[in-house]
Amino acid sequence: MNFLVTLRVALRALAKNKMRAGLTILGVVIGIAAVTTMVSLGQSATDMIQGEFQSLGTNIVLVFPGGASRRGGRSRANANPTLTDADCTAIVDSCPSILDASPILGASGQIVYGNLNWSPRDLFGVGPGYTVVRNWPVDLGSFISERDISSAAQVCVIGRRVAKELFQTMNPVGESVRIRNIPFRIVGVFEEKGANIVGEDEDDIVVVPFTTMRQRIYQSKFKNVHVVFASARAPELMDKAENEIHQLLLERHKIAPGLPADFSVQNTKQFANALGKVTGILTMLLASIAAISLLVGGVGIMNIMLVSVTERTREIGIRMAVGARGRDILRQFLVESIVLSMIGGLIGFSLGCAASIGVTSVINNFSSSEWPVTISVKAGLVAVAFSAVVGMFFGYYPARRASKLDPIDALRYE
Repeated sequence: MNFLVTLRVALRALAKNKMRAGLTILGVVIGIAAVTTMVSLGQSATDMIQGEFQSLGTNIVLVFPGGASRRGGRSRANANPTLTDADCTAIVDSCPSILDASPILGASGQIVYGNLNWSPRDLFGVGPGYTVVRNWPVDLGSFISERDISSAAQVCVIGRRVAKELFQTMNPVGESVRIRNIPFRIVGVFEEKGANIVGEDEDDIVVVPFTTMRQRIYQSKFKNVHVVFASARAPELMDKAENEIHQLLLERHKIAPGLPADFSVQNTKQFANALGKVTGILTMLLASIAAISLLVGGVGIMNIMLVSVTERTREIGIRMAVGARGRDILRQFLVESIVLSMIGGLIGFSLGCAASIGVTSVINNFSSSEWPVTISVKAGLVAVAFSAVVGMFFGYYPARRASKLDPIDALRYE
């Protein structure tokens, strides 16, 4: 008996008891659907995290003032203001792996236009390299120039949320606003970015030249900056860029060997990888829990196949009497078990894909974050293959039992 004939016989036997077959594969369907859903949602979360770090900027390397000192076995931050805009310039000029960089000075305050006012989430003093580092081009107008930096010009670039709140549909470029009662001229509007990973609106931002922030808003003559955003030329150069910045600032700040640095350098790849590992572990944990239902489904298949062998004992005897061998009977019942499990796996994978899309849509509807719809085809294929293994494993004993029946006893069975 060749395989195609065996498969046809198996399908015919299963079709005689459609209700029982459907209930038998229910456990496998639930198991595969749960595994597919959990893995797909986990992959969606990982993709969103990676996308959010990418939206933060292109291959970002962060340089913070203050180093780390150890006392009593604990590490604590040394927040002395030791980072300057001259350090930022040196990073761009002296680090081959760095594409561009921008100093950042943060503040808070209202922006006023006519009788309207708005308090942006972010008010930053930045350099001309900010759009390159953040990978955030200007949609209307232009960005802050080197001339604006050198002259501490009272100009600003605003995000889409600020433009909408103060100007509605009007083009704000060229309009005058007041920030902390200081007049500024709007020279540009950023492209729309949307919400970040925690639901904060990235477009609720105003940036001014960092020199203007320091002289006009802070009214300070110190050269310190809060952080430097630098961009590596390629993702694979981020670690090299981090090392180059570290060595450069050690020399510039005259840090002797063995002494703690008065700055710290980190790249966003480290944060993204760490969060990716966390989501990966949680995904595998949830998928493992969901896979338990596959074993339950396998036990159900074994029970039904044992019942089927008992019900079809006389049929088995007739087949053996006309020349069927024990391995033919074994193969027939084993194929029936595998087919049952595979059908459950395919239905479960389809339901898992639909559930992933549905859950993602619900999350996006009830939150400001945008989860990507990611269907893990690889996980689905593995789950379906695993369902076949489950069918083979749990179907072997009933199939072997059927193949060992004595033909005479089987023919006498009522």
